[in-house]
Amino acid sequence: MPKVHLFARDHINTDEIIPARHLTTDVEAELAPYAMEDYDKGFAKRVQQGDIIVAGADFGCGSSREHAVWALRGVGVSAVIAPNFARIYYRNSINNGFLALECEGIVEAFEDGDEADLDLVGGTITNKRTGQTLTFVPVPQFALDVQRAGGWLEYMKAQDDAAAQTAQGEAAHA
Repeated sequence: MPKVHLFARDHINTDEIIPARHLTTDVEAELAPYAMEDYDKGFAKRVQQGDIIVAGADFGCGSSREHAVWALRGVGVSAVIAPNFARIYYRNSINNGFLALECEGIVEAFEDGDEADLDLVGGTITNKRTGQTLTFVPVPQFALDVQRAGGWLEYMKAQDDAAAQTAQGEAAHA
């Protein structure tokens, strides 16, 4: 069961998610130890694979660095849930196959360390401690397909491969 890491403040920017001084690589495993370092120095040591960040509004504001998504994914975070996101962070999340879920009232519904049940199909998140269930903005099928593929590039490669196989099959039958 994933645990929630609560970052309740609004306007957490990309420099707090991954400080600029660590932008010397695009390797997620190398970025991971510095995830959220300037906001919470112990975060990278506490987070476990599959954990969730619950954050305040406008999460990911600031620069357009994809490193902010890569660092969180690299450290094991499976999703960030906030009332809303900076547009560029939201799009970077989709492009990289990372879940950025919009949910009103999410910060008030969880405490740091609570366990959560995230149901992508049903569009809900449940606090296992309190039993409270919230509904988040549905994830578009396109974004789920990109996430399942592992990111935009992998998704497009799979689309190209499928088109090539179809063309080969049609040519063989012609």
